[in-house]
Amino acid sequence: MNSRMSVLTVAAVAILAGGMVHGQDVAREDTVIFDSSRPMKDPTNFNIFRPDEIRDVGLHQAVLEPLFILNYNSGEVEPWLGLSMEPNDSLDVWTLTLRDGVKWSDGEAFNADDVVFTIDMLLSDEDKSLRDAGGMQVAVESIEKVDDMTVRFNLNSPTPTFQSANFSVGYFGSVLMMPEHVWVGQDPDTFAFNPPIGTGPYTLTSAAPDRLVYDLNPDYWGAEAGFQDLPEPSRLVWVHAGSEEARSQLIVNNELDIAQSVSYGTFDAAQALNPAIIGWSDDLPGWKDLCPRQIEFNATVEPWDNKNMREAINLLIDREAIINVAYEGATSVSRTMFVEYGTMNPYIDAVLAAGLTLPVNADVDAARALIEAEGYALDGDGMYEKDGELLSVDIVAHTSGTESTKTIDVIVEQLRRAGLDAVSRPVEYGAFWQVTPRGEFELSYSWLSCGSVNEPTRSMSRYANTHIMPVGERIFNNAARWDNEEYTALVTEMGSLSLDDPRLVELTVEAYRILHDEKPFIPLVQAIKILPTNTMYWSGWPTADNFYNHPSHWWGHTHQIIHNLTKAN
Repeated sequence: MNSRMSVLTVAAVAILAGGMVHGQDVAREDTVIFDSSRPMKDPTNFNIFRPDEIRDVGLHQAVLEPLFILNYNSGEVEPWLGLSMEPNDSLDVWTLTLRDGVKWSDGEAFNADDVVFTIDMLLSDEDKSLRDAGGMQVAVESIEKVDDMTVRFNLNSPTPTFQSANFSVGYFGSVLMMPEHVWVGQDPDTFAFNPPIGTGPYTLTSAAPDRLVYDLNPDYWGAEAGFQDLPEPSRLVWVHAGSEEARSQLIVNNELDIAQSVSYGTFDAAQALNPAIIGWSDDLPGWKDLCPRQIEFNATVEPWDNKNMREAINLLIDREAIINVAYEGATSVSRTMFVEYGTMNPYIDAVLAAGLTLPVNADVDAARALIEAEGYALDGDGMYEKDGELLSVDIVAHTSGTESTKTIDVIVEQLRRAGLDAVSRPVEYGAFWQVTPRGEFELSYSWLSCGSVNEPTRSMSRYANTHIMPVGERIFNNAARWDNEEYTALVTEMGSLSLDDPRLVELTVEAYRILHDEKPFIPLVQAIKILPTNTMYWSGWPTADNFYNHPSHWWGHTHQIIHNLTKAN
């Protein structure tokens, strides 16, 4: 057996496997087991709006359904709980039409009252501590019920991407509606929402930090309304396998149906041991993730408030080495901030044609010239210092994947060789999403410019200064706290244009020129995720040959995956 997969002891595997399905009243062949990227900190609290919430352990994949879902293959927004969402001519009023016949799992009807209640809850959150509250307050001036199936959003400004940016699972999840009859009168800061009531086809059966079980609701509204057949799986389980070795061993043993990402070497070893394991395609087992990786700077902290120092870090990083070590040669250097999907080519090509490129390899001499121009000098140990203090670089990185840890090891080594006192600050995944959004970092390894799939505004608008909040307050957009009025004006104008307006490409280049010069973050590499998938019990998984949508099973579009699964035998 490959040494990568032999670390987990036989006893540990037995505990994990037995805890998942053995002794239960649902057969293994009727159960789908998903690998969760992290444990649930509090398995008694299912309030998805709290800062420490966790929704991707089955909540937004099986219980809470979205209004719409973006199809990554066609680029189309597909209806789910919503039938349509149409703007007026000036793009500042959007009218949502809901699907008739939708019911919550407790039998109550889902309608416009639930939508209005949820959005009003977010709009009235004064300290913006609830997830989605900040985004809704930036975008929405008011919301009103037209009738039971119709809701009108009155926006603060024209926004052509309002539907896709907020309600269409374009990136990870979307703003999800809550049942008014359950939430009314509750304090949204403290309400545990236990058990969670959703419109999805599954309901929660049991919850522990490393294992959540959901069982099929035979009264799922979708079957009665003729929208979707009842899914075939009787039970869904989300289990936190932990390490790459653990998840690989479990999927080899047919105790996991789809895993979180692993390295190429681990995937090859697992597939050799169990030929039922597949990847995205035979030639390329990895899926190109929406979120390219980057280094984010805290622009409020010296010396990283200085663009020349940020540029120095950009020049010191050898991206080719990251690809070779962390991705085993299986991805490519990011040429811009954008994911390299074909739908983004017009914007990527325009940026590159303007000469706004990124280095592949390090230019240490150029970087040192920038550092020394700021008053730093090498000491006797070959480390940069100024006024008796070393030039330190503290990089926050989450520890939930080998791709992250390997990348940071490479970067820290490169910076130290160049004379910077660089260290990594590893934090567990949940803590990472507290530290970085609150601005409690110097540098952070992240993907916070993520979002654009077929237009540039969603990603670029993340760095508008309208998002800036004081250090200590949580914000996912512009966690760098970078403040540039000209850039903000340009991306605001971009956000007012329809996607077929030729000025959108021109403004993209103009705004990108500022971003490229200032570098509040540094694009690194395109992210490849190899998600080993086991076909022993279930077929119908998304693949290159069955591309009904992408395979990131921790996203809110996983409803589509579950509805496509059929028994293998």
